[in-house]
Amino acid sequence: KVANLIKCGIGKYKACEWGNTRKGYWRIADSPILKVAINKDSLRKAGYPTLMGSYLEWYPK
Repeated sequence: KVANLIKCGIGKYKACEWGNTRKGYWRIADSPILKVAINKDSLRKAGYPTLMGSYLEWYPK
């Protein structure tokens, strides 16, 4: 968990603090940890499509 948080741009101290939590991945899903680590910009850089982008492809203005 710690290495993945560091890859997402979280500082080393916070990554160690958050990564060593007893909670599993499912419990962390709606926590501030993921809201900071994974945001719209990082998903866009990784190549994931957005709902708005797909909508505009299907129904251009």
